[in-house]
Amino acid sequence: MTETLHIKNMVCDRCILVVGDVLRRCGIEPVRITLGEAVVQGPLDKELLSVVRQALEALGFELLEDRRQMLLEQIKRAVIQWVRAGEERSVMRFSEYLERRLGRDYSALSKLFSEACGTTLEKYLIAQKIERTKELLSDRELTLSEIADRLGYSSVAYLSAQFKQVTGMTPSRFREQEHPDRRPLDRV
Repeated sequence: MTETLHIKNMVCDRCILVVGDVLRRCGIEPVRITLGEAVVQGPLDKELLSVVRQALEALGFELLEDRRQMLLEQIKRAVIQWVRAGEERSVMRFSEYLERRLGRDYSALSKLFSEACGTTLEKYLIAQKIERTKELLSDRELTLSEIADRLGYSSVAYLSAQFKQVTGMTPSRFREQEHPDRRPLDRV
């Protein structure tokens, strides 16, 4: 029998490694770990669950038990994965992707997200795209045109305008900085 632990703030492959390490240190061998979830042999008793919760919280993660919070984390993970899909992203609209991925109506997901997070799903998507743009600009491997294409912008001008609106500077100015202003994905 397995049990699925839902974990908030898992945003990258390193998070998966860290959560796996935490579980092993607590004496639990995970069956599978993905962004936001760890499947373990279960059920876990309350005492062990409390130890896992404390260990995860010490590293900035949070064990979720509320279904609404779990759905919000699924939405956030889906947005991050959509933004990072790059060239693999299909031609479907984001709303279609989210509906298919979560099996729920986009308007209901959007409403829940706005109520719980104090921002719209669209603004959250834009914030994630801008953070990804910052990352790609900092890497200095792609041109702005390639970045715009990878993130699904219709033009470099549109990406530049949105970037400036969010950050207050142009992508070129950002790229020139020695220590660019970047935020962890779980803080976006």
